[in-house]
Amino acid sequence: MLEIALTLLIAGSAQAPARPDTGRVAVRFPEGTAHGFLVMHAADGREIARGDLVQRGTSSGVESVLAFDFHDGSRFEETVDYSQDHGLAMQRYHLIQRGAAFDRDLDATIWRSGRYQVRATSHDDGKVSNYTGSLDLPGDVANGLPLMIAKNLRPDETRDVHVVAFLPKPRVIGLEFIPSEPARVKSASLESTAHYTLKPKVGGITGVLAKLLGKIPPDSHIWIATSGAPAFLRFEGPMYSGPVWRIDLATPTWVH
Repeated sequence: MLEIALTLLIAGSAQAPARPDTGRVAVRFPEGTAHGFLVMHAADGREIARGDLVQRGTSSGVESVLAFDFHDGSRFEETVDYSQDHGLAMQRYHLIQRGAAFDRDLDATIWRSGRYQVRATSHDDGKVSNYTGSLDLPGDVANGLPLMIAKNLRPDETRDVHVVAFLPKPRVIGLEFIPSEPARVKSASLESTAHYTLKPKVGGITGVLAKLLGKIPPDSHIWIATSGAPAFLRFEGPMYSGPVWRIDLATPTWVH
């Protein structure tokens, strides 16, 4: 998700050095077919969107689609195809965001080979920018995979991975998973939870400049139920760019 999402935007960041495929997060709990119902709230508690997280098996791994329809007509859709036989490995990532909830419309795709294509439309002047090219991607590139990573980490495990941030021209940055204070949740079968802080990492001069200019986004947070089988509980942070939003589990609305 919860690039839940969680792919991150840092203006002026530099590309991180490549890592070997051994950097992939090991799969302790293989993913399969799933459908989760989600609700999104703004910082002031207002409900702003409803969405779904749908996963299904493919011939080469798993396809995961996270989509939100905003009450103002905006749309967020994140699709990641990934394999899990030898650790979590992104194969293709596609991001769509459009509408007033975002500072620009964006349609971006990147493949495991590093090839990318991006189309960005400014909401200020309508200018369209297109980018194509290739990046040297680390073995642990994790676009669209933060939720799956959190479900496979131990509650006390710290982990560094990388994500491709679309600025809109893509750059590779670091993302650190840091164990944090667990949540207390009431449920008949829920005895334990895990909480990870997701911290973007930009090194060198660009990192210093980003901090000085206030361009580094706030930390994100993921809460996971760890009793029995791991399950998503909550995400809080920017979906891709923009303000901090909160995503929780929801139930479908019955229409009579």
